[in-house]
Amino acid sequence: MYSDGIDFIEIALPYLNEMQLSFKKQRKRTNGAANVAELRQNEPGVLDRLDLPEDTSRRLMELGFVPGHIVTAARSAPGGEPRVYRVDGSEVALRRETAKRLILRQEAAPLNLPDTL
Repeated sequence: MYSDGIDFIEIALPYLNEMQLSFKKQRKRTNGAANVAELRQNEPGVLDRLDLPEDTSRRLMELGFVPGHIVTAARSAPGGEPRVYRVDGSEVALRRETAKRLILRQEAAPLNLPDTL
């Protein structure tokens, strides 16, 4: 009955159609995070600019999100949002949409100069 496996496949296929598979897509990060939302837990980044309306930018700067300061991703809520960031000695929770607009400085790769000049 199951010697060639054909009967087993015919029986299993209807059940496979009912199964739902999901895979979490992993992003490759070659140059580090581009914005604050992409920082991994405990990963620091240097803030380059705030791409937000002036009133929102001003408020975030009052909280410590000033270009040139180091921002570190801390913990997040069980659903992933909001997320807590450490900056200038404080912890501030931000939504992902706001954190995406806080652009990090992209560090230049070190130059590979020859030993003899």
